[in-house]
Amino acid sequence: MPRFFYTLLLYLSLPFVPIKLYWRGLKQPAYWQHWGERFGRYTQTPDKPVIWLHCVSVGETHAAAPLIKALKQTYPNHQILITHTTPTGREASVKLFGSTVQRVYLPYDLPFAVRGFLKHFKPEIGLLMETELWFNLIAASKKANVPLLLLNARLSERSANGYSKLGKLVRNGLASLSDVAAQTQADANRLTRLGARHVEVAGNLKFDVTPPTDAVEDGKALRKLFGTKRPVFLAASTREGEEALILDAVRGLDVLTVIVPRHPQRFNDVASILSQSATTFVRRSALTEPVSKDTQVILGDSMGELFSYYAACDFAFIGGSLLDFGGQNLIEAAMMAKPILIGDHTYNFTEATINAIENKAAIRVSNVKQLHQQIEVLMHDELQREAMSQAAFAYSQSATGATDKMMALIKQTLPATA
Repeated sequence: MPRFFYTLLLYLSLPFVPIKLYWRGLKQPAYWQHWGERFGRYTQTPDKPVIWLHCVSVGETHAAAPLIKALKQTYPNHQILITHTTPTGREASVKLFGSTVQRVYLPYDLPFAVRGFLKHFKPEIGLLMETELWFNLIAASKKANVPLLLLNARLSERSANGYSKLGKLVRNGLASLSDVAAQTQADANRLTRLGARHVEVAGNLKFDVTPPTDAVEDGKALRKLFGTKRPVFLAASTREGEEALILDAVRGLDVLTVIVPRHPQRFNDVASILSQSATTFVRRSALTEPVSKDTQVILGDSMGELFSYYAACDFAFIGGSLLDFGGQNLIEAAMMAKPILIGDHTYNFTEATINAIENKAAIRVSNVKQLHQQIEVLMHDELQREAMSQAAFAYSQSATGATDKMMALIKQTLPATA
């Protein structure tokens, strides 16, 4: 697909963008804010040279935390600008970095919008996280002499097959990147096959993330509210359709289940699912006293507490993997030394999942029946829980160092401040 036709399709979809933003805003009103930024119009003006880092949403923002810390230390005379696509990513940035960075929305990949963004901020370098390939943005950055690096890059075989159908559009885009730091050798091979020229394996930044200093203490406070007489099973970052399967898996077991949906706009939907299934539940946001013995489920309808949920539980299931969503991040659970259960669909974290299983930190389950069986085993087998806990923590500590490797790449393009 030539970039002309790619751009034409974007322009044809432009009249529907306000409708999409309005529709999303019905569930998440933050989508109604900062519309101008999405079209390349900005009011914030940096007073220092800009290092620009794009983090789509919450996961990428949290993963970038160690890199942002290193950038601040290495380039104290620069302004860090973080761009986001989702309001939840923007909110996560506020909580993590406050006023120490600037944050705006990345514009839609329309030529006039990306030109407006680059002209306004004049970044000295652009750092794209994970799999952010916007072809007009890449072309405009090249024309403006803004070097772009793709960091913490991952590309599943499924995504690679999809991109390969776009032919020259993808080849030219990837070839225009200054450097690519891939998470694994498999990711590097797929990106190279599609046209990337300067690819190195640097590991996964998420292993370098440090849990919040208050996570353990907050977890202890949560556990007092959950109670200590029953095991606590955490279903973390669940996706559409998985909550009903989780309820089936815990049916008949004397366990307190904590369900934390991946997306906050689904909190009310999951509450409806729990109500319709006649499940006795309490929302985390309404939890001020210890739960009664009749409470079956805690609905984790809070933001920024996932590490604390891990600290409060006995073992965890990683969502997005029981159904075909590609799986969510299991590294945070490993950092908090929790036994991990995970489904078959883990193509977003293939190598991390395989390594966790090989290190006996995680157990794979293929269906609700197997999940039920493993929950029951871990409920009663304290020795296995302890062994998996130790294995999980050891595994999380074995793969650190990605930040240093990525900073070395950045310094090749933007020399460190003297």
